[in-house]
Amino acid sequence: MSSSDVQRGSSTLVSPHPSGNSSAARAFGPGRTLRQGAKVLPEHARGHNRSLVLQTLFHQNAMSRADLSRETGLTRVTISDLVAELIADGFVAEIGVREASGPGKPAMLVDLDRDGHRIIGIDLSESDAFIGAVLTLDGDIVVRREVPLPPADDVVATVVELARVLVEESHAPVLGIGVGTPGVVDDHGVILTAPNFGWAGFDLEGALQDALGLPVLVANDANAAVLAEYTFGGAGDDVLLVKVGRGVGSGLLAAGQPMRGSHFAAGELGHVTVGTDGGPVCVCGKVGCLEAWLSVPSLTKRLAEASDPAARDGILRDAGERLGIALAPVVGVLDLSEVILSGPPELLDGPLAEQAVETLRTRTLAQFHDGVRVRMTEQGQDIVLRGAAVMVLSGQLGVS
Repeated sequence: MSSSDVQRGSSTLVSPHPSGNSSAARAFGPGRTLRQGAKVLPEHARGHNRSLVLQTLFHQNAMSRADLSRETGLTRVTISDLVAELIADGFVAEIGVREASGPGKPAMLVDLDRDGHRIIGIDLSESDAFIGAVLTLDGDIVVRREVPLPPADDVVATVVELARVLVEESHAPVLGIGVGTPGVVDDHGVILTAPNFGWAGFDLEGALQDALGLPVLVANDANAAVLAEYTFGGAGDDVLLVKVGRGVGSGLLAAGQPMRGSHFAAGELGHVTVGTDGGPVCVCGKVGCLEAWLSVPSLTKRLAEASDPAARDGILRDAGERLGIALAPVVGVLDLSEVILSGPPELLDGPLAEQAVETLRTRTLAQFHDGVRVRMTEQGQDIVLRGAAVMVLSGQLGVS
């Protein structure tokens, strides 16, 4: 490897971990390293360059080794060496020669071996079932399974059994298992608190990895969802995703990097009090939390009591205004480019989203924030599953 290759490409060093789990594997995406304090060791540079090659192929599809050299800034010798290694590891494949367009030998094309591995994604955030899927490296779902929500003391056993079934149905080596779960989750997959499951300080990631013998990554469901939107949904580098279900949470990216906060509770938007006019009592014990206004059970209950379409429209607009009140300071402080809503479109899309936009724009600086986009995700209920796949891609291959 040329010494110049160490400094080229992305500034964040991301080492793929094809067998095993590590906190170092949690770096996500093309981040900006503010301070490069330590010397870049050759083995770290090699891991970074492997990830750079895989990332380039993931987003740009098949290309020749010469193309890869130009795109990544790595020397042709280094590219040849890395591609050979990745082919041997089963992550890259030669797919044939490029159609000749002039004199000379046609170039051999290589691409990510998109069918060579599978990813298991599991979503624990639904109110009545756990959902699991086998996904390709492109995030496409090839097998889906659901199991009824179990009693709290059977949750881990149920997740393990669901994962085992999916591994058996994957028919390819499994790169890893990603899990999106309600609750506050630290960067080692420990559930700091998840009242719905009765968890506090529970090492879900470790428990699943011990039981399954495969790399496992666990994250909050909204944090997983925003990764799906970033990798597969075309979201920008500065984006907030609000996930509305039995609760309300959000996932946040700033400069293309997840924001988790000093206590891993960034994005806990649901328990922000919105307004000074009281309101419904929240499950957390406070009055007037956004979740008490906006969660699917709360909103559905109020809509069922509406006397006519005008009253229903008013309820939705009121919830949208509360959402806009909560969003405005976040958008203003972080200068976000877009807000994405994930949840039942029959509730969120239409009057609720329209009022949220109107409130957001009246409460932020027009010169900079009138263009903030608020939209529904197009990934539907698969968003957490696909986000779990991105967690594995990022953690195991350095791809996002």
